[in-house]
Amino acid sequence: MRILLVSQMYPGPDDPDLGSFVEQQVDVLRERGHDVELAVLDRRAGGKARFLELRRRVRAAAKPEVVWAHFLVPAGLFASEVDAPLVVTAHGRDVRNIGTIPGVARLTRRVVRKAATVIAVSEYLRRELEERLPEAHGKTAVIDSGVDVERFSTVAPAASLPHPAFVHVGSLTDRKNVVRLADAFALVGRGSLTFVGDGPLRSELESRPGVRVVGSVSHHAVPGWLSAADVVCAPALIEPFGQAILEALACARTVVATRIGGPPEFVTPAAGILVDPLDVGELARALELAASFPVPNDGARAAAGTHELRLQVGRVEEILQQAVRGRPA
Repeated sequence: MRILLVSQMYPGPDDPDLGSFVEQQVDVLRERGHDVELAVLDRRAGGKARFLELRRRVRAAAKPEVVWAHFLVPAGLFASEVDAPLVVTAHGRDVRNIGTIPGVARLTRRVVRKAATVIAVSEYLRRELEERLPEAHGKTAVIDSGVDVERFSTVAPAASLPHPAFVHVGSLTDRKNVVRLADAFALVGRGSLTFVGDGPLRSELESRPGVRVVGSVSHHAVPGWLSAADVVCAPALIEPFGQAILEALACARTVVATRIGGPPEFVTPAAGILVDPLDVGELARALELAASFPVPNDGARAAAGTHELRLQVGRVEEILQQAVRGRPA
């Protein structure tokens, strides 16, 4: 197939971690012999004006057999202008923007109506999309971005951390619930808690006993930090899917994750513990229990195996082929 990939997030020289999950799927499609042309943004800088550049790149692309867009608006909107069947993947914020940012609902409705299939990265996100846009009913499939299990299962730890070693990978923001996580760790009273990432709440985490803030690292360095953990913690207030959680499972690490959003769909009892993100006491008890799980945790790796990258891309490939053939997915 000749595929035009449209995405507002794609790794570039200045932002090598931007949309790395999109690049991984493109690599697999190319391995399978498909011709994938990119119309993407590979940097965070530039403000909203950079979206005009994305639109120009879409318009300058060669005519494809099918267009695959990541994010409903603006990438999906620009992709919908191409004279070819459209498949679009929704990732989370693009769905939450419907009804919260003026005009986005109307634009997203246009994308959904044009699309042969809309892919949601979790069942939770599919339900949210269909509640906000009834037009999505009957044309939405659930396929997450997948994880390269082999890549994550063969990496050496990035550091030697005091045990039990609790690690959080992600931005230091209110939504990621990092302050409550630090408060829960204080109740545990042993081991270490390492934050890999940066954000506005950094100052509220630094200088706490047993807590270390590493700061931002490249996407290629993330597996090493996951492997350094005994338990990977992701008690976000809401998580549309949870890519870092899936990657932790691929590293055979037990997780403590939010029960709000996508994680309940793939975190099995053998792989980790789901918590109410607002309950610090429950979170502390979950950390204690998770620290008793084996390291490495074969149950965690088994849970990740059902979301293996090539398996998920194979499902997307079939949807793209169905769009080309003019049949609904």
